[in-house]
Amino acid sequence: MANSLLHQTSGTLQLLSNLGIYCELRSNSGRVVPRGFKVQVACSKRGTYSPGGSNFSVIRALASQNSVVDPVLSPLNNSSHDSHNKSNEAALILIRHGESLWNEKNLFTGCVDVPLTKKGVEEAIEAGKRISNIPVDMIYASALIRAQMTAMLAMTQHRRKKVPIIMHNESEQARSWSQIYSEETLKRSIPVIAAWQLNERMYGELQGLNKQETADRFGREKVHEWRRSYDIPPPNGESLEMCAQRAVAYFKDNIEPQILSGKNVMIAAHGNSLRSIIMYLDKLTSQEVWTLFQLHPGCFRLSWYPCFTFS
Repeated sequence: MANSLLHQTSGTLQLLSNLGIYCELRSNSGRVVPRGFKVQVACSKRGTYSPGGSNFSVIRALASQNSVVDPVLSPLNNSSHDSHNKSNEAALILIRHGESLWNEKNLFTGCVDVPLTKKGVEEAIEAGKRISNIPVDMIYASALIRAQMTAMLAMTQHRRKKVPIIMHNESEQARSWSQIYSEETLKRSIPVIAAWQLNERMYGELQGLNKQETADRFGREKVHEWRRSYDIPPPNGESLEMCAQRAVAYFKDNIEPQILSGKNVMIAAHGNSLRSIIMYLDKLTSQEVWTLFQLHPGCFRLSWYPCFTFS
């Protein structure tokens, strides 16, 4: 009922489209209603969907080639950020890294640190163009180079032209040597925090193997079970459940408090770590997370959050 009503109301929202952004709808109480909607990446405007008299923010897509635009958030308007703060909402952008060299070769990658292909670079830049009007105050990325490259390349397209800077907090010396002494430069910077907890799930003995050859060797059903079951890991690797334990714990302890304080956050990570976070946010079951959600390389999901603890 809710799914069809939303589709009829906007005329632009689609379930499980292969390309585009996921726009999460949240009520003022912080509940998700409904789940799993995507909006095609587009020139867009703010709209409302009001079942039962409650209002929900939603980005409504109008075309397929332009950036996500919200006049309230336009960085070219000096009063835009103040206006956004008064709305008591904060943005969360979840972006999956672009195509990696091992994606291109159809190899299991997992936690092996592989860079982007030329196509992956282009995907990251394109994603950056499409979120160039959305405010970003902090960036969290996995410890893997493909996610960090995606975040950095995306931010080169941002209208506010702030510089993303990786924070080095691994030691006192690292913090001291990377310290910035100009307040003006700090204002024009965005901190980037790398966290291994946001890494792709570790594929164990499958890492580096060709996916098709692995299916031929072990059987398509067994490989599908390793890849798409919730609690069955590949040999000496992680299941999605194990990946979710670390990714969601990090999100709850470190990222969610920033969002609830009003910071606009981007997370650049991987299919399974992002899937885990969305499973937590949308309260998806272990079955729904596979059937309702698929985030393709270089695509992103945009959510607006009320700046207080979820009920």
